[in-house]
Amino acid sequence: MRSVRRLVSLSLAAAALTGCGGSGSNPFDNPAAVVNDPGSLTNQKLSFAYFQKCINPIFLAELPIQLGGTTSTNTCAGAGCHASATGTGGAFRVVPTATTVDLTNPANTPDVIRTSDMYKNFYSAQGEVVVGSSTQSRLLTKPQLLNVLHGGGLIFPAATDPNVKLIEYWISHPAPQGQDEFSTASNAMFTPADPVTGTCNTQ
Repeated sequence: MRSVRRLVSLSLAAAALTGCGGSGSNPFDNPAAVVNDPGSLTNQKLSFAYFQKCINPIFLAELPIQLGGTTSTNTCAGAGCHASATGTGGAFRVVPTATTVDLTNPANTPDVIRTSDMYKNFYSAQGEVVVGSSTQSRLLTKPQLLNVLHGGGLIFPAATDPNVKLIEYWISHPAPQGQDEFSTASNAMFTPADPVTGTCNTQ
């Protein structure tokens, strides 16, 4: 009799759990696999040329830092911050001595560029980005202290900061679908449309 009552109790409990959002199958089972919308998985690449000319210099610039009620000056690539060898700033790493890659030199093929220190900086920075969404990209949310902690303090106190505008533009203008980070379509990010002579667009 005790066994029958236990079985009835378990059956009622399972039914109750199913009524709380279960699918009608075993309520103790794992939920169905989550399937992402294929349209949201674009795998687009950010422009290497724009990064090299317009974004990497931000990491090397002496910037005011507000931390603990005091203001000081440092670079993102400084020791103790994001320097590749001596930085303590998490996964984002910058090689301060990275030299500019001549993109007009035919010898600098994509495979060659990908072995350069500049590309290491590009790759690391892109790792802090949700392509197409600057508001979800830690490369911007952390130095602005937008609902996320940044051990380096407040770097960009206003959304109108010219450096913020450059980073936002880079994030929101990926290469066309199916093209890599060296796509010449990204030359339109400069005025005139030339990464050598052009200036960095921000809108």
